Amino acid sequence: MLKSIDICDQSILITGGTGSFGKAFVKAVLEKCPKIKRLVVFSRDELKQFEMQQEFPHEKYPALRFFIGDVRDPSRLARAMEGIDTVVHAAALKQVPAAEYNPFEFIKTNIMGAQNVIESCLDKGVRRVVALSTDKAAAPINLYGATKLCSDKLFIAANNFRGERDLRLSVVRYGNVMGSRGSVIPFFLNKAKTGVLPITDMGMTRFNISLDEGVEMVFWALEHALGGEILVPKIPSYRICDVAEAIGPNCKKEIIGIRAGEKLHEEMITSSDSTSTIDLGPYYAILGADLEKNMIHYQKVLRARRVENGFAYESGSNPDFLSIEQIRSLIRTHMQPEFIPV
Repeated sequence: MLKSIDICDQSILITGGTGSFGKAFVKAVLEKCPKIKRLVVFSRDELKQFEMQQEFPHEKYPALRFFIGDVRDPSRLARAMEGIDTVVHAAALKQVPAAEYNPFEFIKTNIMGAQNVIESCLDKGVRRVVALSTDKAAAPINLYGATKLCSDKLFIAANNFRGERDLRLSVVRYGNVMGSRGSVIPFFLNKAKTGVLPITDMGMTRFNISLDEGVEMVFWALEHALGGEILVPKIPSYRICDVAEAIGPNCKKEIIGIRAGEKLHEEMITSSDSTSTIDLGPYYAILGADLEKNMIHYQKVLRARRVENGFAYESGSNPDFLSIEQIRSLIRTHMQPEFIPV
């Protein structure tokens, strides 16, 4: 049986560590592991690092390090990964319209940057890697999703040439993160002040996950993942029109139409993936490298079972939908405790 790890006994580096997920992950690690050996925040924004240092001062968190760098720069990555055991790769460019206008910039960060992370992990003796993906990487129709699909493929394929290294590389894929920058809920919260909420399509749906749930999923992957799989959480969906009603019941709802590169419903597992997908209980896993071997392990250890052929996991057909009141409750819990619909 493969040996699991205790992340509290690790030196951890997180790329994109000053982003929404990165800050939540750092906070959770420091709470879970107050005596962690080292936790390195790797990002390219000096102002965000400065602001994060005020929130997590060195005197109180001596194991926390801030390392300015870009995943596009392999030599800087290699320097940052000296003595690192575990890497969480969260750095990415992710705005869909910006990707359509600046495609090669997204390729350089999301694809070439992913390969740079992999090469450094191979060279520096890193043992565990979890890369963050997105529902837009499943059957992508926009450039951002396509770059993240390429990134996913790179991390999964890297397990094929790890050799004798004790190295496992896995991917976690989930939907819209409640409260993350650029997502629909904070956008609507801000637009509600104007009295008008722009809605792309009344039938549009999206998956929903909280930052805390995303962090817990990464912890689970670091402890249990075998390497070579894409993990997908079982999470609820919401209708965009319900989000608008939850936030601004008295606002005018203006239909603006679906933008280029958008889907009416998001997917996380396509029917084509069903033959290599298993149900782990709280998560699904799309198995890649060592398919049969990993299938047997998960069935034995976690009592996993295969999904039916043709199974697909899509936000529109998801049996679990958030109500308007549930959306309001989640906003108060995870974003604005004082939230009042307008």
